[in-house]
Amino acid sequence: MALYALLILPSANRVYADASVELTRAELVAFDRGLLGGRLREIATRVIGGVPYVTFEADEVSARDAAVLGNLSSVYALFEVVGELLRPAEVTRLDRFDDDLITIQKYQGKTNEQFTKLLLNVTLLASAFAGEMLERRFRVLDPLCGRGTTLNQALMYGFDAAGVDRDQKDFEAYAAFIQTWLKRKRVKHKAEFGPVRRERQVVAKRLRIELAADRDDYKSGATQSLDVVNVDTLRSREFFKDAMFDLIVTDAPYGVQHGSRTAGKGLVRSPEDLLAEAAPVWARLLRPGGAMGIAWNTFVAKRDVAAGLLAEAGLEVVDEEPYQSFRHRVDQAILRDVLVARKPA
Repeated sequence: MALYALLILPSANRVYADASVELTRAELVAFDRGLLGGRLREIATRVIGGVPYVTFEADEVSARDAAVLGNLSSVYALFEVVGELLRPAEVTRLDRFDDDLITIQKYQGKTNEQFTKLLLNVTLLASAFAGEMLERRFRVLDPLCGRGTTLNQALMYGFDAAGVDRDQKDFEAYAAFIQTWLKRKRVKHKAEFGPVRRERQVVAKRLRIELAADRDDYKSGATQSLDVVNVDTLRSREFFKDAMFDLIVTDAPYGVQHGSRTAGKGLVRSPEDLLAEAAPVWARLLRPGGAMGIAWNTFVAKRDVAAGLLAEAGLEVVDEEPYQSFRHRVDQAILRDVLVARKPA
């Protein structure tokens, strides 16, 4: 067997950079089980030349394996270890657009882009469709989408993206950003932006965009869709059909800068009340075999409580390794964890 080493992408966030090696190790286990058939051996972390790497053994890394590994959230480069030397191995990625789609937005409370990608990855890998990651155009919903970090990562992968958020400022900021970005990058697209009226009343605002990274794809109709609604997440089923999405991926409010709003209690610090009301709604939007991934602050909601709420919504919580290994500190007030659940096929 040959030994391989993954170099971790540098992160501007020092705390996340410290956690990224162990998070990548756990993410690699998920990729191995979901897409690589459990062929990797001795997945570990190792310091080589004073730099931390995630290492593994394999008989070989095929072109398809390299295309899979290239989508790890924090991978920078892949090497084969030959004696004391590192031989570069070419990796490819699903990425359809320039990376500033993900990185250019800067605002207080933005979730780290590498973590957003990890959350999307491990949710996808828990679904019944994991083996189709490189071929399937997944449909992704973020029901608490904020300013669209998850939506942008889904678009980057070539997926269809949909979002819901009740904050008008966040909705309008994202609508302005994405339309400006598409025009500046000269990405072929068609956008519709405005109020949604029913029975002569404005019930929401909505942004719909049809786009393609390649002009020939756009002409042939091989397009991606982006659909974002400014409305309370509990009303998501008024705008999207049941069993419409392969994946639901979201950050529950951490209870520090943003609290959770519910119909019964208004603004509260814990996301438990929000999950109790919203999880059944979200579960209806998920197709059989799909998966839901949620990140949250364990200081304001316990894992077993959150897992119980997803189970009550009819989902099967994924508790086997590595899905117990994504907890990490964000700052003094936030200890973030990941919870993933599948909808029975």
